[in-house]
Amino acid sequence: MSLRQISFTIGDTPPPRLDKALARDVPAAESLSRTRLARLIEAGAVAVNGAAVQDAKARVTAGDHVDITLHEASESHIQPEDIPLDVVFEDADLIVVNKPAGMVVHPAPGSPSGTLVNALMAHCGAALSGVGGMKRPGIVHRIDKETSGLLVVAKSDAAHHGLARQFAEHSVERYYKALVNGVPDANDPRLRGIKGASFEPGNILKLTTQLARHKTDRQRQAVLFQGGRHAVTRARTIERFGTPEVLALMECWLETGRTHQIRVHMAHAGHGLVGDPVYGGKRKLAARALPEAAAQAVQGFVRQALHAAVLGFEHPITGQALRFEAKLPADMAGLLTQLRQPAP
Repeated sequence: MSLRQISFTIGDTPPPRLDKALARDVPAAESLSRTRLARLIEAGAVAVNGAAVQDAKARVTAGDHVDITLHEASESHIQPEDIPLDVVFEDADLIVVNKPAGMVVHPAPGSPSGTLVNALMAHCGAALSGVGGMKRPGIVHRIDKETSGLLVVAKSDAAHHGLARQFAEHSVERYYKALVNGVPDANDPRLRGIKGASFEPGNILKLTTQLARHKTDRQRQAVLFQGGRHAVTRARTIERFGTPEVLALMECWLETGRTHQIRVHMAHAGHGLVGDPVYGGKRKLAARALPEAAAQAVQGFVRQALHAAVLGFEHPITGQALRFEAKLPADMAGLLTQLRQPAP
């Protein structure tokens, strides 16, 4: 495996720790994240004034000479698989795909193959210049297996670093379409009494909680108000269905991006997603609220009715503002068509 070396000098008034000083002063073109730098320090790949330093907390001073030894990107252990992809945009730095429901994003013990990453390994091939020292796609965000819609994936370390920063800063635009049970409304006293729920002008529901893995069911997330990770979801009603109204098509957008965030937040508000097998989307509809065919279509919907419809961000290399939209997949579109049919 070939090696290359980066050499630079620590600038004036450096941070007190080596890892922070490297993150500040390493050449920007290398796009080495602080996590990657920490691993390089631990591996003995960082030398200060000619001596290897493996303590991330070591002190450095202005004028210290730093050498970092990097391995050229190695081949990934993830196998490429020739799986068709709906590519919305692609250039040398990144790719935006419209993921179908049923596809896992990244290989895991329960899903070792058939994933989006396996498909990207085949699609991108030699175009992957290396993320984290390995030739693989850079996953900066995920959507659930049974959620459809837009994802952006980095093809290089530089793009990965820039995209990850935008997600960390919550500057990425992400809008979802969701079909939920019930109709959230600012005049609903029940909803106003739920902790973490509030309304903003325009009948926009805002849900602000902490989220963490459920204590007993490791496949679920749970709402907390102490501990966990801060999570904010906003949602507004686009369309209402039923007499009386029993379902709503919602536009949801994320301030943060936590696991299952929209699903668990809407369930917390008492408006779980239609078809959601984890958070109670199989709710019995009021008798004769919908035409029989529409009611059967709702009860037979086999996944959470959630689609990542809009994705907007700044190109991490060129700085160009990018915004993409993906129309509803056939199953959700068909369900809405049934719901819009007039009663016989």
